[in-house]
Amino acid sequence: MIAHLRGTVLHKSANAAIIDVNGVGYEVLAPTSVLSDWTLEETVNAHISTVVREDAFQLFGFSSGAQKETFETLRGVNKIGAKLALTILSHLDINQLASAIQTKNASILSSVPGIGKKTAERMCLELKDKIAGEISITNVTGGVAQITIKKEDPLQLALAQLDYRKSEINLVLKSDSVPAIDEASLQERLSAALRVLAQMQ
Repeated sequence: MIAHLRGTVLHKSANAAIIDVNGVGYEVLAPTSVLSDWTLEETVNAHISTVVREDAFQLFGFSSGAQKETFETLRGVNKIGAKLALTILSHLDINQLASAIQTKNASILSSVPGIGKKTAERMCLELKDKIAGEISITNVTGGVAQITIKKEDPLQLALAQLDYRKSEINLVLKSDSVPAIDEASLQERLSAALRVLAQMQ
């Protein structure tokens, strides 16, 4: 499966772009926010989720590993296919989506075209512990929700670009042998992560 593409944007439409990688053009469907950031004739890095069906082989592109992971998690909900998951991410960024799910705000979710009230409620139930996005929400005195923004760990992106699987990356990020994001440089953390991965093999 294709997991990552680096190439030149040859063409853009409302919901897709053609990325030229060494003379081969790949049609990549992407959220509108991602497409707006991609410029014609410029090189882009796209995190790819490959979706294979009986009648189609489609590539969905994202600007970050977290966005791709959220897309794939959304597809795990009953009656949410790849195109509807893409529509959701075109209308809500990860923070907005995570906030709506954690606060059970079905009205925000049902504002997305194709998402009805029942589907929105199902999303709140099924994704409660699966989509934290880049925020965490903690209840404080008086029932007020406090939102804390988290930065995406660059080590996760670096390992994904080296074609390590999500399961391997998650194990590395939880390992005590890998320094935390604020304890060492990315190069030092990457070296430690590669040592951990080598020991797994």
